[in-house]
Amino acid sequence: MAGPDLNQLTWFQIVAEERSFTKAAARIGVAQSTLSHAIRQLEARLGIRLLTRTTRSVAPTAAGERLLQTITPRLAEIEQEIKSLTSVRDRPAGSIRLTLSDHALDSVVWPKLKPVLAAYPDIKVELILDSTFRNIVEERFDAGVRLGESVEKDMIAVRIGPDWRLVAVASPGYLTERGRPQHPKDLVAHACINMRHESAGSLYAWEFEKDGQALRVRVDGQVTFNNSYAMIDAAVSGLGIAYVPEDIVATDLASGRLELVLDDWSPKFDGYFLYYPSRRQNLAAFQIIVDALRYQSGQDDRPLW
Repeated sequence: MAGPDLNQLTWFQIVAEERSFTKAAARIGVAQSTLSHAIRQLEARLGIRLLTRTTRSVAPTAAGERLLQTITPRLAEIEQEIKSLTSVRDRPAGSIRLTLSDHALDSVVWPKLKPVLAAYPDIKVELILDSTFRNIVEERFDAGVRLGESVEKDMIAVRIGPDWRLVAVASPGYLTERGRPQHPKDLVAHACINMRHESAGSLYAWEFEKDGQALRVRVDGQVTFNNSYAMIDAAVSGLGIAYVPEDIVATDLASGRLELVLDDWSPKFDGYFLYYPSRRQNLAAFQIIVDALRYQSGQDDRPLW
């Protein structure tokens, strides 16, 4: 007896996802009887019951779950390859989902993406902004943007921006009233504007370095944010010292609304990298996005270790 065909496996996956023959048939665009017959044929060919059917729901059996775990990544890979073949045309098209922080969007990604989107109207980009470390494979993102030091070792990484640093800043009024810290440890006696990591749920410990000496300082204060721009506004308002990306406070520093604190203790971080699971991400639309964001023309995709 011949083995199951691709349609039967795909339809089984959809039924298992929808937990309903009615919904699955509507999603596929076939009659419910046709779908039910195909699943029965699949079970007969394998000699195994794959689905438990009741009057109200459908659920995979233990064998069905095992088959589902086996075929799902392979069907996704086949779908990706088919998309890559059909995308090779004069007007590249496709939908690209990225996860990134607001700072990465404003400082690096959006200025480079705007001309690309104007030039390729059939490319759609969905940008999900947050500061969490998302699992881009499980959550079906095409790629993510993180600082180089945060990218997992099994990812392809493409540098998209220069190294940069966090700087401690405060308003002149605050420094006049509370004094200027001379050492990172002095911050524990100051009002500091905290940043909470959404993924870890913990407050960010400020990282400093000077002459090979690295320090992490846990600070305290009246307000906590998960957004650097809000921290800047709080600092300008005199609510304390903030530790934020240097580029986004350049205007405030130049105008005198804010002043640098512990400037010589602020180290540079690896810049932003676009990262994705493997080189199978070869849709023409995806490659256009990668090339547009690449920091230096012709720089190789490379791991960071």
